[in-house]
Amino acid sequence: MFYPVNMDATDGIELAVLRAERGSKMGSAETLEEIFRAEYPRLVGIVVRVTGDRARADEVVSEAFYKLAQRPALFRPRNNIQGWLFRTATNLGLNALKADLRRRRHETEAARNAAHSSRPPANALEDLLGTERQRRVREVLASLEPRSAQLLLLQQAGFSYRELALALKINPNSVGQLLLRAAAQFKKEFNRQSEAGNE
Repeated sequence: MFYPVNMDATDGIELAVLRAERGSKMGSAETLEEIFRAEYPRLVGIVVRVTGDRARADEVVSEAFYKLAQRPALFRPRNNIQGWLFRTATNLGLNALKADLRRRRHETEAARNAAHSSRPPANALEDLLGTERQRRVREVLASLEPRSAQLLLLQQAGFSYRELALALKINPNSVGQLLLRAAAQFKKEFNRQSEAGNE
């Protein structure tokens, strides 16, 4: 998440930082703006190493400074603001990296699934043969008696024997036998049309 951090002294961000008696290079009365100017470039450099993206690093470091501005208790003596900033920025950078990796993994998996479900033919000949085969299947289904064609189509759509019996108003005990007959008729007619087409 990106939080714009305005470090312009005219905006009144004047949180005084008391010297933390730790030998840091921070002065006794530095403002958030001065800390920002001193630490921002180093923080961005470190976070770029984590995320690999300068714009993403800028967002992360801005968010870290935003969090710092929301926590005035960190400006008390003996608090290591510099350490807090680096720890917070790197944690945010790692979180951003993990989120990006998860997003990429999900996108890759979705693309792979889409490719498997609608894989195009390898070439124009396969496309033509597939179209020809579909045309023949439709012709054969049209030549069968309606109940046989319906049985085959609904079975291919995943209907159970019980569902087939209900949908077509036939005796549930005869569904298996009727499907076998319909499949045999289909195969016989399909082969006949294929042989006629090869002559």
